[in-house]
Amino acid sequence: MKRKLWFNLFICYILAAVFMFTLLNTFGINRIEKKMTKEKRDVLYNEAASISSEYMNSFYKNQTSLDRLTNQIKVIGNILNARIWIVNKSGLVISDTRPEDSKVKEINVLNIDPDFLSETFSDYTVMPGVLREPMLSVVLPVSYNYQVQGFIVIHSALSQISNDAIYFVDGINLIFLAFLAFLCILFFVIYFFTIAPLSKLNKAAKEYTSGNYSYPLKLDRSDEYGDLANSLSYMAGEMNKLDDYQKKFVANISHDFRSPLTSIKGYAEAILDGTIPYEMKDKYLGIILFETERLNKLTSSLLTLNRFENRGTFLEITSFDINHIIKKTAESFEGTCTKKKITLNLVFSAKEIYVDADMGKIQQVLYNLLDNAIKFSPQNSSIKVATTEKGDKAFVSIKDYGIGIPKENIKKIWERFYKTDASRGKDKKGTGLGLSITKEIITAHDENINVISTKGVGTEFIFSLPRTDGFLI
Repeated sequence: MKRKLWFNLFICYILAAVFMFTLLNTFGINRIEKKMTKEKRDVLYNEAASISSEYMNSFYKNQTSLDRLTNQIKVIGNILNARIWIVNKSGLVISDTRPEDSKVKEINVLNIDPDFLSETFSDYTVMPGVLREPMLSVVLPVSYNYQVQGFIVIHSALSQISNDAIYFVDGINLIFLAFLAFLCILFFVIYFFTIAPLSKLNKAAKEYTSGNYSYPLKLDRSDEYGDLANSLSYMAGEMNKLDDYQKKFVANISHDFRSPLTSIKGYAEAILDGTIPYEMKDKYLGIILFETERLNKLTSSLLTLNRFENRGTFLEITSFDINHIIKKTAESFEGTCTKKKITLNLVFSAKEIYVDADMGKIQQVLYNLLDNAIKFSPQNSSIKVATTEKGDKAFVSIKDYGIGIPKENIKKIWERFYKTDASRGKDKKGTGLGLSITKEIITAHDENINVISTKGVGTEFIFSLPRTDGFLI
């Protein structure tokens, strides 16, 4: 089972805390004890020097009695929490601020440790029966008339230094634990605001990867996580639309291929088995040819759209008169318009309007829009094709007075294979790809195409092209 990122971070956090705590209470306390020992040793040495300069000269001059000297150094010993000895040059302790700590009344240091008085510092002094516990000791020779007359010895319990070090470390531990608690709170805050949203985003991404685009992603944030969640939700919505589009695409293309194929197959079988009389054969062969041409047109449209998407729309830009192209395109619909008794009204704002565009593809746009207008116009109606100029743009409008497009369907007309119910009932010859191709071509020119339509009133398509003053050289 995979461990979560937050769990790994939490384990690392705990291990780091344990390591730091152990390091502080082992190596750290040892370092602190050494530092405190050195500082204590310096303090004791300075106090010994102070006692020597302030009190010992008076003592050796017989200006101060031994009892008075003992009382004076006892005050200092109490302040230092230390035991102070005055030792003569024979090693005998003649003054002791804490005689009660010894089991013997007369202490001769040289008899206990002959080398003791020759060492200035002793970090571990043990004298059973004389000192209750191991001591830190400082020895300072005292001279009078240029001769060593004795020694000042100050003892401080090592346990006191250890206790001070432990107390100091305990204070650090308390701060460390408080900081640890703060980090715990901070960790869970980070988890709530950082890792938990990541988990939600990861879960949503997995759901979307598996195809569940309807999975709800709720992340009420106004930061980068919120932006990412909104982007994922938008992507899922678009993917869901694309998924629906693909399903509709397959259904539509299957329907549009199946209908003519069924007709072709049925009439071909009827001709072969003699169901259709010989004298009517030409009529049904004409129907087969018509359906074949319909399939060919559908296939060509699909290939055109596929080429636009895969390689982009390659444009051969030239300068041409858009009015002339409109006239030529309108002429190709003369037979259809005569049959349906539809009048084409061409209204140009100028005799010639030159534009920079791909002439062949713009002619295809005009053909698609005129074909669409004629298809949905009733008999004895009219279609208006107009051109106008505004600034550096030329505008082409194709307006019919047919059945119109329902308001809720206007945005869908650019989709592949989209046909309104009226389209399927009125005329089944359309492929549903003409407007998609038209949109692709106009977009490739970096121009816009818009539609204005009212159901039962009519539809107007308007697109723009860059205007020029003459032929492109």
